[in-house]
Amino acid sequence: MSAPLPAQPPTRTPGPTPDPAPATTRSRRLALGVIATGLLMTVLDGSIVTVAMPAIQNDLGFSPASLSWVVNAYLIAFGGLLLLAGRLGDLIGRRRMFLTGTAVFTASSVLAGAAGSPALLITARFLQGAGSAMASAVGLGILVTLFTESRERTRAIAVFSFTGAAGASIGQVLGGVLTDAVGWHWIFLINLPIGVATLLVAVRVLPADRGPGLRAGADVIGAVLVTSGVMLGIYSVVEAGAYGWLSAHTLGLGALALALLAAFAVRQTTARTPLLPLRVLRSRSVSGANLVQVLMVAALFSFQILVALYLQRVLGHGAAATGLAMLPAAAVIGAVSLGASARLSARFGERNVLLLGLALLIALLGLLTRLPAHGHYATDLLPLMFLAAGFGLALPALTALGMSGAGEEDAGLVSGLFNTTQQIGMATGVAVLSTLATSRTDTLLSEGSSRAEALTGGYHLAFAVGGGLLTAAFAVALTVLGRTRPGAPTRSGAPTHSGSGRPEHEAAHRTEAAHAVRSA
Repeated sequence: MSAPLPAQPPTRTPGPTPDPAPATTRSRRLALGVIATGLLMTVLDGSIVTVAMPAIQNDLGFSPASLSWVVNAYLIAFGGLLLLAGRLGDLIGRRRMFLTGTAVFTASSVLAGAAGSPALLITARFLQGAGSAMASAVGLGILVTLFTESRERTRAIAVFSFTGAAGASIGQVLGGVLTDAVGWHWIFLINLPIGVATLLVAVRVLPADRGPGLRAGADVIGAVLVTSGVMLGIYSVVEAGAYGWLSAHTLGLGALALALLAAFAVRQTTARTPLLPLRVLRSRSVSGANLVQVLMVAALFSFQILVALYLQRVLGHGAAATGLAMLPAAAVIGAVSLGASARLSARFGERNVLLLGLALLIALLGLLTRLPAHGHYATDLLPLMFLAAGFGLALPALTALGMSGAGEEDAGLVSGLFNTTQQIGMATGVAVLSTLATSRTDTLLSEGSSRAEALTGGYHLAFAVGGGLLTAAFAVALTVLGRTRPGAPTRSGAPTHSGSGRPEHEAAHRTEAAHAVRSA
C-alpha cells in the first residue's frame, strides 16, 4: 500500500500557481502532442547518433577513445541536470522551463550539425543534453497537472511512455536512412524544423504557471552537490569500461560521487528550502517506482542495443535494415501502450499491470539467451518481438506510479527525479552489460570460438544478467509497491490509480473503475 505523504506545514511556500489551463479536449491533446514531441526529439537524439558514429569518426577524425564522448557528453549533461531542472521548473514555472529547454536543444542541434571538429561537436552534445534535461524534467509534471481525470491521465501517460519506448527504434531507422542519404550532419539538423514547430505550438497550448520564484527555494548548495554528484557518478560508470571497474580511477571517482550525494542528502535535512524535500521519498509509490525503474531500464539496454548489435555484427544487417528489423517491437509496444494499458490499469490497477509487463520482459530476455550464432531473423528473433508488449504494459504503469505521489507544488521535482533515475539506470546498463558482453566475447575468442559464436556468447551473458535485473525489479514491485485500485485521490486531489486502501473509498473505487472500463 502506498504510504500517504504527510500534510504540508503552514509555512511551506506553494508551488507554481497555474493560470487558467486549456479547458477543451482539443487543446489538452495539443499540449500532450507538444510534450510528446519534445520527448521524441530527446529519445531520437539518444539513439539516432549511434548508427552514425562510424561516419562521424571518419569525417571529423575522432580517435576510438574520444568517439564515445559523442554519446557520453549528452548523457552526463542530461542525467546530471534533470533533478535541478525539475525543481527550477516548480519555482519559475514549468511552461517557461519547457520552452527554454526546447530552445536550447534546438539551437545546440544546429551547432552540432555544423560542427567541423571533435571539440565543437562534443560541446554541442553537452548543450543538447542540458536542453533536453530542462524540457524533459518538467514534461511529466505538466501532464499530471493538465490531465486530472483518472482515465484521461492514464491515456496521456500511455502516449508519453509509448513515445519514449518506440523512439529508440525509430531513431535507429531514421539515423541509418539520413546518414546514408544526406550525411550525418542531418541527424542533428533535422531537429531545427521540429524544434521550431514545437516552440510555436507550445507557446499557444501549454498552460501558463507562475512559480513562487527562485528566492522561495533556490538551494544553491544542494543544487551544486547533487548536480556534481550525479554527473561525476555517471561519468565514472560510463568510463568504467575503459579504465576497469576496480581501477583507482573508477573507484576513486565513484567514492567521490557517493560522498557528494551523501552530503546532498544531509543538506536536504537542514536546508530551509531543500531542493529535494525528503518527504517526497516517503511515498512508497515514488520511491518504489524509481527503484524499479533503475533496475528495469538497466536491463532493457540488453534488448534495445544488444539485439541491434546482434543483427549487425552476427547476422550482418546494415544500419537501416537493423532499424527496420526492430520496428515490429515498436509496433507491438504502441498497440499495447496506446490500446490495452489504460483499460487494464483501470480494471486491475497499475501495480498488477506493471507486474504482468515485467513477467513478459523476463520471458523475453530468457529466450534471447538461446539465440543461435548462425540464426535467422524471421524464425529466431521476429517471434520474440511480440513479447516486447511487456514494455507497453510496464512503462505507462510505472510512470503513473512514479508520479502518483506528486502534488501541485512538487510535480516538476518528482518528474525530474523520475527522469534522473531513468538516466542512472541507462548509464549503469550501458556500462555493466556492455562490459560483461565484451569480456565474455574475448574469453570465448581466446578459447578458439568463431567470431560469431563469441559475440553471441557475450550477448547471451548480458541477456541473462538483464533478466536477473528484471527479476529483482519484479520482486521490488511485488513487495514495495502497494496494491492499487483505480480512482484513489492523490496528494493534489486528482484521481489516479494508486489506491488509498481505506474502506470508505471502496465503493467509489469500484464505481469509477466500472465507468472507466465502459468508457475506455
